[in-house]
Amino acid sequence: MKGSKVRHRRRAGAIIFATAAIGLGIGIATALADDNQHPVDFAHNVLNAPAPVTSAVFGTSPSAKAGTAICTTATQTGANVNTDCEGANGQGMGPHNETSIAVNPTNAQNLIGGDNDYQLGLNPGGHVTETILSRAHVTFDGGQTWSTYPIIFNSAYQALGDPAVAFDAAGHAYYATLGFRFVGPTNALNPDVLVANSSDGGKTWSSVRVASGSGNFGSIGDLLDKEYVAAWGNGNAIVTYGDFPLAQKGSFTVARVFSSVTHDGGTTWSKPQVISGNLDQAFVSVPTVAADGRVYAAFLNTTDLTTGRDDYEVVELSPSTGARLAGPFKVATTIDGFDDYPFAFGSPTYQDSLFRSWAAGDITADPTNAAHLAVVWSDMRNTAHPVAKNPYAAVTNSDVIVSQSFDRGHTWSAPVALALAGDQWMPWGAYDTSGRLRIGTFDRQYDAANHKYDYSVATETGSGTLAFTTSKVSTVSSDPTTGDRWFARTVNPSFPFATSFIGDYSNIAALPSGGVAAYWTDLRETACFGSRCGQGEDAFFATSP
Repeated sequence: MKGSKVRHRRRAGAIIFATAAIGLGIGIATALADDNQHPVDFAHNVLNAPAPVTSAVFGTSPSAKAGTAICTTATQTGANVNTDCEGANGQGMGPHNETSIAVNPTNAQNLIGGDNDYQLGLNPGGHVTETILSRAHVTFDGGQTWSTYPIIFNSAYQALGDPAVAFDAAGHAYYATLGFRFVGPTNALNPDVLVANSSDGGKTWSSVRVASGSGNFGSIGDLLDKEYVAAWGNGNAIVTYGDFPLAQKGSFTVARVFSSVTHDGGTTWSKPQVISGNLDQAFVSVPTVAADGRVYAAFLNTTDLTTGRDDYEVVELSPSTGARLAGPFKVATTIDGFDDYPFAFGSPTYQDSLFRSWAAGDITADPTNAAHLAVVWSDMRNTAHPVAKNPYAAVTNSDVIVSQSFDRGHTWSAPVALALAGDQWMPWGAYDTSGRLRIGTFDRQYDAANHKYDYSVATETGSGTLAFTTSKVSTVSSDPTTGDRWFARTVNPSFPFATSFIGDYSNIAALPSGGVAAYWTDLRETACFGSRCGQGEDAFFATSP
């Protein structure tokens, strides 16, 4: 029986790193137990992440009124803007991560940012409750002020996660996310795929359940995961997502990617259908729409279950039905297997770090040439192997990798690595209006110790050259290796309160002016909760010309 790379990776990594850590006498067992309190052991969604405070249990979501802003930031005119308004200086009720951003093509001053918004409560007895909501951070002045608007779905979901936002050409907004319900305080039912839509720039939202999960971790059912959305024309959008059919005791042998489309602005959606073809270890898909209206999706597929390395694959989809028209076409093999990373809590990470990561990136289409596509990811091909399993003994050099196609995704160039020092991870590509590929990425090249990260944007020197210059857009570096308030774990005493989660992606979007908007998880602000303060986790915005 075949197993899943994702599941095997978490198990193998946890065992190897735990053994190494205990040998160093640094007591990882307690931290591992805390990290695994959430259900869905093999998925890459928000509920499989560690709790922001280790003692937190899920509670009731705070009340909010549809169409009414929860809060609005003060006007910020600096190069970097914190879009979180729930507390002075970012000291709100909880962290924000997994940022997605979209620009209204009919009003460039209107942008929507999606993020995981954690809400923490502390009662007098010290009991901590937690909820996670996908919320809309909305600006109508180009990013100087941001208001947070709730998205209220039709069913009683106690947690939401994996936000993704898009505008169609008519300025209609779409917000995709996962919806979770609970059986008891910790056991979540497998999530549904939800898509909300807004006709007023992100203030008010109507929602639809596009696909339904079934069962829960440990039971027979369908685990849906990692959806993303793209939109075009007037009222057209597509959502793609992963489906893990579960067998007895939550085991599974296949993983497939599905799609669904709407042509009425998100009111109704087509019946989901498989788009990953005969590939059966497929996950983490992202769709894109070319200038001629053709639709494509890229995803990872674990071809080699021995090494755990993935292939990036691309399919062309019907704009009308979402059905697969061509492909899968292999882009390249990603160097992201069991022996290519250090591991912490069963997931890949980087030097002196505990936060989880992966190779996943995205696909993007050149607006000046409908046949020209690019796929962007990160991997460890330039890290010296073998890689120590213990991140505190490893030296890593993760790089952004790019491949492009000039024949609508049928053939792909040899992968090109951006030759940057230190680690880069979770990249996101977007073509600007001139047809140059822009790539946003978490970036450690500016720290010789390979600890602190900035957020950078790489800009292609000319369309199709795959040669880049890189500049950082963040004005303050973030240190995930120590001093965090949220998701903090102390595994190595030299790195107390290291964060174990910064989200699974952050992204950029092209601006009509020719530049890009960047939106990332930033740790610069101070956050206080209970008796301890540390680095916060906020959604930051900047533009890059």
